Amino acid sequence: MASYLFLSLFLFFPHLYASFSSSGSHSCSSLIQFKNSFSITEYASYHYCCSWDGVTCDHLNAHVIALDLSCSWLYGNFPSNSTLFLLPHLQKLNLAYNHFNRSKMPSEFGRFTSLLYLDLSSTGFAGEVPSQVSHLSLSLSGCDLQGKFPKNIFDLPNLNLLNFGDNQLSGQIPRLLGNLLQLTSLDLSLNQLSGQIPLSILNLTQLEFLAISENLLEGSIPDEVTAFPNLKFLYLDNNLVNGTLPSWLYTAPSLDSIGLSQNQFSGHIKEFQSKSLEWIALENNKLQGPLPSSIFQLLNLTRLFLSSNNLSGVIEFRMFSNLPNLDLLDLSYNSLSLTSNTTSRLKRLEMLDLSCNKLQGKIPQWMQEVGNVSLTFLNVSHNSLTEVEHFPWNNIAVLDLSSNLIRGNLPIPASKINVFLISNNSFNGEVSSLICNASDLEILDLSHNNLSGTIPQCFGNLSNSLEFLNLKKNKFYGTIPPTFAEGCQLSNFNLNGNLLEGPLTPSILNCNDLEVLDLGNNKINDTFPHWLGSLPQLQVLVLKSNHMHGSLRVNSSKSSPFFSKIQIFDLSSNYFSGPLPVRYINSFKAIINLEKIGSTVSYMGVNDGFYTYSIGIVIKGQYMELVKIFTVWMIIDLSNNQFEGGIPEVFGKLNLLKGLNLSHNNLNGGIPTSIGNLTSLEWLDLSSNRLSGTIPNRLADLPFLSSFNVSENQLHGQIPQGKQFNTFGNDSYEGNKGLCGFTVSKGCNIIEPAPPNVLEKDGSKSNITFGWKVVLIGYGCGVVFGMSVGYVVFQTGKPKWLVNLVEIQHEKKRRRKSKDGSRRNGRRRI
Repeated sequence: MASYLFLSLFLFFPHLYASFSSSGSHSCSSLIQFKNSFSITEYASYHYCCSWDGVTCDHLNAHVIALDLSCSWLYGNFPSNSTLFLLPHLQKLNLAYNHFNRSKMPSEFGRFTSLLYLDLSSTGFAGEVPSQVSHLSLSLSGCDLQGKFPKNIFDLPNLNLLNFGDNQLSGQIPRLLGNLLQLTSLDLSLNQLSGQIPLSILNLTQLEFLAISENLLEGSIPDEVTAFPNLKFLYLDNNLVNGTLPSWLYTAPSLDSIGLSQNQFSGHIKEFQSKSLEWIALENNKLQGPLPSSIFQLLNLTRLFLSSNNLSGVIEFRMFSNLPNLDLLDLSYNSLSLTSNTTSRLKRLEMLDLSCNKLQGKIPQWMQEVGNVSLTFLNVSHNSLTEVEHFPWNNIAVLDLSSNLIRGNLPIPASKINVFLISNNSFNGEVSSLICNASDLEILDLSHNNLSGTIPQCFGNLSNSLEFLNLKKNKFYGTIPPTFAEGCQLSNFNLNGNLLEGPLTPSILNCNDLEVLDLGNNKINDTFPHWLGSLPQLQVLVLKSNHMHGSLRVNSSKSSPFFSKIQIFDLSSNYFSGPLPVRYINSFKAIINLEKIGSTVSYMGVNDGFYTYSIGIVIKGQYMELVKIFTVWMIIDLSNNQFEGGIPEVFGKLNLLKGLNLSHNNLNGGIPTSIGNLTSLEWLDLSSNRLSGTIPNRLADLPFLSSFNVSENQLHGQIPQGKQFNTFGNDSYEGNKGLCGFTVSKGCNIIEPAPPNVLEKDGSKSNITFGWKVVLIGYGCGVVFGMSVGYVVFQTGKPKWLVNLVEIQHEKKRRRKSKDGSRRNGRRRI
């Protein structure tokens, strides 16, 4: 620690060291003088100085030739006048893993004319690389360097290490890279480089390490059979590179690791000639055909990742037994069939993933014997397996048998298991309480089976470790266990689609991290559990299709917010009554977002990329099983209840709402114009209520509204025109006799407003207002006017002032006829 303190002060406080000598011959003695200016009592000598951590000296002349200050917790702007630059004989300098606060890289690094190695990885330098350092062997990873590739680097024919990884370099890789003939290590990973890999890279015959992962490269890899004779490590994963795998990949004699995953390679995998390979990663490409037989002769192979390709054929699994060092094998998401007639000898295998292939029948004996001591991860999901007798893997941590055809009673896994997934099978019978011996269980998914009986009470005892519990779509009956203890870790609790009844258990409140609670499609008989609103992390609440009843009116005077993080609120198909829950809606802060919404789309409940929340919900009138829940989905479904009263204006605050369903209730009054504020709304269903008035024109301005239903109400007037409303069919409006417009093939005539002095029969002014217009073609037009009035009356009923006008016209006609008759009769009399 004393040496680190000394070197840190030396670097950041040059004014304390005014006596530092720029003479190389006195460098070590100067360091000692500087050290002795502090109260450090150890004996100072040349040999002691050179024994400090991080300091290396040339013992012949006491020059400091190497400094290693990596991981020294240095923080702050890097001073350009640092006395560090007064060590002219430095050959190696390592400042990696400190934080220089995005300061610019000083050009004074160019003073080190003898420097052969400079490591500034993850130091927080920003900006461009100064041209003065172009003679160095650079390592500048993680420095937030930006802009084009620094071309002055290519004037260094003797450069042997170049590391610009984890920066923000953009543009194409220059062809001049091929000038660096002495390069042994090249790392350009984690940048924004685009275009093709230049053909000149084949000139780098000394390369041992090549990494250009996680960029935007495209095109094919330059190919020449004899290229890269010394290459040991190749990492080009996570790009857009295409074409076939280069021929030199199979012939490079020293190749140890191949990392080409997440690209667009196609064609067959050919036979490897090198026997030195230890790591092959080709997953997530478009490779096809059978596995080459040479793979089974790579005795040093430890990891083989070939998932998510189009590989096919039958593999005799015993061939993998020729690979004694294999510990990770992933062949998932292909079209492979595996057979074996002999016992497996893969005793060291730790991970085996054969999911999404064509495995059939009973889980074979060889699979049960694979790594029965060492195996910690086994995934054979999404196959056609039909039977499993027992789980022999003693140290299994992750076991995924989901989406097969397995039937019979549920075997109990080893007690050390963390993740147990058997969803979408045909398991039946009761779940033994022995499953609770797995005290470290974190994810348990038994959904979509035929399991029955009561839910084991001991699940509550697992809640200190259990995070995901999914028992959806089984035949469990009885009540929800009331045993969730304090410190419960549940974040996802899904009991949807069972036969559960009785009230909810308040012990759920012990699960402070609960994010998703889905109890839909059961027989739960209870009033609304207001107390759930105090769960601080609750995002999804589904209580649909139960026997729940009563009002959602909050009687408590507490001002604390309810359901402040809720995003999906589904109480549909129950017996709730009374007014819509204004207080809850006002508290949905996650749906009321006044800040700019990020563009990144993610999913709820991602567990290390392995497991996500799922839910079943009605979207745009269609029931959908969602394997993943987008974090941007905001949905309220209160349909199929007995809610009454008007739709409150407060709904207009929910500016992130995607879907609103209030259909099949007893709601009355008009559609609030504030609904026009919901600029994120994609579907709106207000059908089968008693709504009246007109459809607000503002709804036509909702940019994403693609599903709209107001059928079976008492709406009237003209349907809004233009934009999204031009895409809705007649079924969106049927059952509203007063609606008119192009969509319902019923034109709207236009009526001028009634004259302001028109009086009711009792002499009062009319208060009737209209959302539609009908043309009055002259007040004295007799038959023409009568026909117009008749059409309007037939379509919309008889507004009172119109009835009065009709009676006035009839009275005028009657009087005219009477006068004419009198005149005619008078003439006769004359």
